[in-house]
Formats: sequence, structure tokens, C-alpha cells
Amino acid sequence: MPDAPARPTRALRVWGEAWRLLVALLTGLTVMLLVAWEADTGQRVMTDGQWALDFLVGLAGLGLLLLRRRAPLTIALVLCAAASVSSLVVGAETIAVISLATGRRWWKIAVAGVVFVAAGRVHSSLHPYVTPESYDRWIELVGGVVMYALFVWIGAYIGLRREHLVSLRERAETAEREQASRVAQARTAERTRIAREMHDVLAHRISLVAMHAGALAYRTDLPPEKVAETAAVVQDNAHAALAELREVLGVLRATSPGEPGEPGVPAAPEPPQPSLVDLDELLAEARANGADVRLAARTGGTDGLGEVVSRHAYRIVQEGLTNARKHAPWAPVTVAVSGAPGEGLTIVVRNPVRTVGPAPAGPAAPESGLGLVGLTERVDLVGGRLSHGTTPDGRGAEFRLEAWLPWSAAELDRARGTA
Repeated sequence: MPDAPARPTRALRVWGEAWRLLVALLTGLTVMLLVAWEADTGQRVMTDGQWALDFLVGLAGLGLLLLRRRAPLTIALVLCAAASVSSLVVGAETIAVISLATGRRWWKIAVAGVVFVAAGRVHSSLHPYVTPESYDRWIELVGGVVMYALFVWIGAYIGLRREHLVSLRERAETAEREQASRVAQARTAERTRIAREMHDVLAHRISLVAMHAGALAYRTDLPPEKVAETAAVVQDNAHAALAELREVLGVLRATSPGEPGEPGVPAAPEPPQPSLVDLDELLAEARANGADVRLAARTGGTDGLGEVVSRHAYRIVQEGLTNARKHAPWAPVTVAVSGAPGEGLTIVVRNPVRTVGPAPAGPAAPESGLGLVGLTERVDLVGGRLSHGTTPDGRGAEFRLEAWLPWSAAELDRARGTA
């Protein structure tokens, strides 16, 4: 999640208030000097008491300007009213009105506008011109309204710009959060897929190694030729497991690391994944490693069967053989693959829970619990069904793994059309 936007530092806040006070003071002094020039030239009547009051109220107004963020309307009303007796406070009054307008609360702006215009009329009455006929009060009224409208426009523009910047910042933060969430989801999905592939590939080989190693530990009466043959099977499957592990890990690397400062070397292309076409090879390999595997039923062909469905079907049979080898070693395993386009593909792998004779010695194979979970995810991805569990048959209990995968007739028509 992106960090929250940093708040202004104390130095920035102090500088922000300092330059506003400086602008308010310079503006007020300019207006005050203009009034003083009019008084010196005899155009206005100003007493010493009025000058003292003007100066004191102006200084107080600068202090009140610091509180405008806490009570915008109150400070704006007080400073507008103070402008009726002080020309020095005009700068603070202007900034307070602009600050109030940034919030764009129009009824507050209207109330402050009435006081602003009225204060101008009162100031003209308290500091009258010597020749009233040269002064038009309607022009003063219109000028005050126009001036106030200009201040409101400036404040509203500043407020809109601030909100726009805040909106852009929130959009950027939201986009960053969404991107981080998508990356996390993609990473989790990829890790799950890699874990599933590694389990499917390695569990098959390691279960063979565990089964034959257990036989060597249990059957101490085997002749040397049989011991050597079984040890060779263990060695071959261990080497095959290492090779397949390297292939799976190779998928994780888009490029292999090179020397510092040098670009990576492109990784080797990912080998094709096994599918239902390789079923005979899988069963033959299981039989060659000593498993009693029987193919009870076989679909007539796989034309039109999707590549993903075919690959999932292969993994289901492979996981069924692995589970049988881990939990019921040397027990016969029956595999049935049947179906047709429009009906779906049904896969059944079953084996007796207990074998005839004594159970092999040694610790049982560890249960990861990931194989059937991975199969469930595979089947769900293609809209299929999976069931597994122990069911009684005529001679005893057997473990049955059954899956149904969709196989639409439209896929067969497309495959024939392409051919």
C-alpha cells in the first residue's frame, strides 16, 4: 500500500503564514498611504484619533488573520467590519475573504459580502471627502461589489485547484493500490500453479523412490541381482526427479542471471506438458517400476479434446497412481478413461485400501495433502467435478478417485475443420 502523502513540515507552515502576513501588511500600508495622501492634499478629513485607531485595528487584524483556518467565516466578518474604521486592515481582510471563498460555501460568502460592501460605505462616511459633489456613492457601491466578486473568484479558483490536486493524488494512490493488489494476486496464483506443478511432477517420482527403498529395507532376503535391480530403479527415478525439478524451476526464470552489469541470457523454452496422449507411456513406466496397473477402459480417441483438459486428465491419472503407491504399495491399481464428445471425459482410478499379506515395514509416506487439493483446483478451472474417498466393494474397501471433465462436441467439429 502506498504511503500517505507527507504533511507539510513546520518550516513550510511557518513560511506559508509569514508570506501571507507580509502581503497583508504591504497591501494595508499601501491603502493607508493612499488615504494619508488624500488627507494631506485636503481631499479627506482625518483626525489624530482616527489615525491611531486605524493603526491599532490594522495590527490586531494581522493577528486575527492567523486564525482564519479555524473559523473562516467569523474571521472574515470581523476583518470586513474592521475595515470600516481602518485602512491598514484591508490586506488582512482581502486574504480572509479569499480564504473563505476557497471552501465555496456560497451562503457564507454572501453574508461576508454584505458586511464587506457595508464596511466600505461606513468607512466613506467616517472619513468623508471635503468636496462631496466630486464623489459618487453608487460608483463606490458598484466598485465594492466588483472588488468582492474578484476576491471570491480568486478564492474559488484556488479551492478548485486544491481539490483537483487532491483528486489526482487520490486517483494515483488508488491506482497504485489496485496495481499492487493485482500484482499480489498474480503472484499468489503463479505460486499456486508452480506448487501444483512441482507436486504433480515430483510426487510421482519420489513415491517410486520411497516404495522401492522401503522394499529394500523390508526384504532382507532378496538376492543380490534383485537388490541391484531395485537400487537401479531408485537411482534412475531420483535422477529423473532432479531433472524434472530443474525443468519446473527453469520456468520461473525469464532470463538466467549474468555477470554484474551484463544482460541476462534468455532461458530455454518451456518443454511441452504431458497430456492424455502420453497415458500409455505413464502406465508403462509405472509397470516397469513394479506397480500392478490395469487399464480397464480406454476412450477411443482424443480428437477435439482441449489441450488443457487433456493435460488435467493426465495429471489426475498420475496423482491417482502416486496416491496408490504411497498409501497402498504393491496393490493393484485399476485405471479407466472413458467418454465421448458431448458427454464428457470420465476418469476413475481405484485400488484396494489394504494389500494381501503383511504391511511393509518402515515409516509411512508423509501426507502433504496438496495432491488432491491441486486436482480439485485443476478440475474447477475447467468446470469439471472431482470426488474421492474410500468405498466398499464386494471383497473389501477400496479407494476411488473419480473425475469428470467437459468434452464438448463443438471442439471436435473445430478440430476436424482445422484438419
